[in-house]
Amino acid sequence: MEPSPSLDARRRANARNAVAAGFLGWTIDAFDFFVLVFTLSAIAKEFGRSIPAIALTITASLVTRPVGAFIFGLLADRFGRRVILISNIVFYSVMEILSGLAPSYQIFFALRLLYGVGMGGNWGVGASLAMESAPPKWRGVLSGLLQEGYAVGNILAATAYYLVFPHWGWRAMFFVGAAPALLTILICLYVEEPQAWHEAKTDWGTYRQAIFKNLPLFLYLVVLMAMMNFISHGTQDLYPTFLQRARHFSVDTTSIISIVSMVGAIVGGLVFGHFSDKRGRRSTMVTAALLGVLTIPLWILAPNQPLIMVGAFAMQFMVQGAWGVIPAHINELSPPQLRGFFPGLAYQCGVLIASSIAYIEALLAEHFSYAASMGGLAAAVLLIGAVVIWAGPEAKGISFVKTEAAAGK
Repeated sequence: MEPSPSLDARRRANARNAVAAGFLGWTIDAFDFFVLVFTLSAIAKEFGRSIPAIALTITASLVTRPVGAFIFGLLADRFGRRVILISNIVFYSVMEILSGLAPSYQIFFALRLLYGVGMGGNWGVGASLAMESAPPKWRGVLSGLLQEGYAVGNILAATAYYLVFPHWGWRAMFFVGAAPALLTILICLYVEEPQAWHEAKTDWGTYRQAIFKNLPLFLYLVVLMAMMNFISHGTQDLYPTFLQRARHFSVDTTSIISIVSMVGAIVGGLVFGHFSDKRGRRSTMVTAALLGVLTIPLWILAPNQPLIMVGAFAMQFMVQGAWGVIPAHINELSPPQLRGFFPGLAYQCGVLIASSIAYIEALLAEHFSYAASMGGLAAAVLLIGAVVIWAGPEAKGISFVKTEAAAGK
């Protein structure tokens, strides 16, 4: 039986709101993260610390992300996606504001640890809400849109670095993201819990059994997400520092190049996400990763500013092209009753494994150069990542609900 036009319209509106909530939540998360990336040098100067010491606070926020994924993921599977996503956004927004008020390096470090808990809970809950609400035939392109909230957050951070930082300093940068958080919460209030969550909800005993039964799959997802995070953080986190210290670009130029690279990320996420609906998740991601290897010379060794911009655009087009497939891919692979828990925790365990990449790059750059450090590591992780992606399973287009009518087909 076909759904009525009014019901179909309601489902489309709910899907739009769910994707918007997940997108904006991830955007705000990324904004805060990249605010720290852009202001490493300024924070180091104020607190009297080295660049590697402040880079270690990036690692701190990555290390605690699995804790947030564990807590918020379990709660989302038990109590629903929407209310837990709202709670998560409130928590990390408070940590963001307090980071801008930190009076010392020690307190700043502690707040970044706590922020990581909130950041860790956001992606898994938001992605499961969005992917369970979206029609299967649009899952790939909407996955790309959702994931590129990360790139939009980077662009907003670069814009704030260009407009806010020169006048009010690094602390004001951490206050800017509070207003969009309120908008995200308002959108969440108009989102219904997905039918897939209602159907998959189970008791704690069955839930626990499902976790242990699917441990091999979970371990693969952790390895996959470790490689994906090595790829993204290895090509993004110290890139503004590379532009300033190795290429001697100004704050304004660094901001512009970073924005150009994130425009490439957004386009890449949407393009490869779309292709993944037609060509498959794994083959699309492998293609993006291998093309990323070919862009390394232009990305890191280009002789002038225009070519550096082209290289920055191309690299993030490929990197985030592969990433754009991830929300759909790992939600499709996850067991129904564990969809709030498995994707987010696997993602953040992968983050934990890859959390040292910025610190390692900073240390290597002091002994060799930023170009050698970042270029060599990027080539290695892109190639290994392609192998890991191809070695895994795929479940493209799988239905999250029991009937086609409920899926909104």
